[in-house]
Amino acid sequence: MTEDRTNTEDAVRAQKRRAAESAVEAVSDGMVVGLGSGSTAAHAIRELGQRVDSGLDIEGIPTSYQARELAAEHSIPLTTLDEATPDIAIDGADQVSGAALVKGGGAAHAREKLVDGAADRLLVVVDQRKESAELDHPVPVEVLPDARRPVTRSLRELGGDPVLRDAERKSGPVVTDNGNLVVDCDFGVVETPADLGATIDALPGVLAHGLFVEMADEIHVGAADGVRVREC
Repeated sequence: MTEDRTNTEDAVRAQKRRAAESAVEAVSDGMVVGLGSGSTAAHAIRELGQRVDSGLDIEGIPTSYQARELAAEHSIPLTTLDEATPDIAIDGADQVSGAALVKGGGAAHAREKLVDGAADRLLVVVDQRKESAELDHPVPVEVLPDARRPVTRSLRELGGDPVLRDAERKSGPVVTDNGNLVVDCDFGVVETPADLGATIDALPGVLAHGLFVEMADEIHVGAADGVRVREC
């Protein structure tokens, strides 16, 4: 059987790096940059760090502990939403369909939504595997610990299949940077993500969900032969 060279580990890593470097081209001196979380956004943070080392004058607002540590490692000056408004945010996604995204694979979607939503422009960076004709990735829902059971019941009533996300290297569930739990809910194909997102938002005990609708300004898709940039 012939190996699909576009989906090998090295090929995917290269696609992520290309997408990230493409988005970083939009960053210029004096900007405040929202620093996304996840493996593709991490490439953007590293690239920004190299440019800061070469003289680029920016400040970053991290969306997670991981993003903060990586930015500090690469000497990117940091600020907060209390002190500045992001001119641009660069963030990844677990799935992209049209202008709708599913995010939250790293359990950072609450702060990602806060920073990405505050930015004047959101540039989404993904490898080509993340593009889809339909939005059908399970939707991460961050919930207060005491609200897990009632929220889970409500998600089932909405037609979803909710599963508490377990940690991979410790016993028990994933705990977010905010001290909450994550329920991954499979709704099948999400026909109207804006409506579903609004319904989930209204559930008591929900802090944030991973549906990002009409928030992205550009999608940078890393492919085997370069980068495709799509305006939203």
